[in-house]
Amino acid sequence: MTWDQAIRYAAWLSSISGKTYRLLSEAEWEYAARAGTQTTYSWGNEIGRGNANCNGCGSRWDNREAAPVRSFSPNAFGLYDMHGNVAEWVEDCGNNDYHGAPQDGSAWTTGQCDMRVLRGGSWLNEPRIIASASRISSVHTIAYQHLGFRMARTLATTPPSALPASQRKGAAREVEAAKAEAAKAAIQAAKARAEAEKARQGRP
Repeated sequence: MTWDQAIRYAAWLSSISGKTYRLLSEAEWEYAARAGTQTTYSWGNEIGRGNANCNGCGSRWDNREAAPVRSFSPNAFGLYDMHGNVAEWVEDCGNNDYHGAPQDGSAWTTGQCDMRVLRGGSWLNEPRIIASASRISSVHTIAYQHLGFRMARTLATTPPSALPASQRKGAAREVEAAKAEAAKAAIQAAKARAEAEKARQGRP
C-alpha cells in the first residue's frame, strides 16, 4: 500500500459516505498510540511477550506476516495494533526532526514531501522501531505488504449560531471545551515528541 493509494482511498470513502475521511497527522497518531502514557510502548517500557507483532515481540506472527486485527489487547483508548503489525502512513511530509512542526496537532505539509512519514513499525521490524516515539520516512510511491494506514474521520459540528436560542449557550460551551481538549492533546503530543527527540540526540 503506497501513501498515494491511502490518500485515494480516503477520497473515495469520503465521496461515497458523505463524511470526511483522511489520514491521521503524525501528532494525532502519536497521541492515539500513547493513549495517555509516556512510556516506550503503551503497555510499558519493556516489549514483553505477546503484546504486539514485530520481529522480537514473542507472537506467532513475528517476522512472518500481519496478524488478524484484534489479536492483541487494545490500548487505553480502545485502539488496536498501534504498535507493530503494519506500519501506518500518516499525512505528514518527511522532516528530519520536529523543529518548525505545527503546534496545533495538524499535519506538517512542508519539507521533503516526496517522502511521507510512517509510524508504528511492522511485523518485520525490531522492537525499537514499534515504539510510540519511533518514526521513519519513505518514498510516497513505495508499496510493501507490511505498509498500511489508519483512517480518521473529521467530525462536522453545527455552529452554535445556527441552533435555536435555547441551545446556543450549551453548544458554545461544548465547542470551546472540545477546542481546549484538542489543544491540550496537541501540546501533550508535541511535548512527547520533544522528549523523544532529546533522548534520540542524547541530550539531558
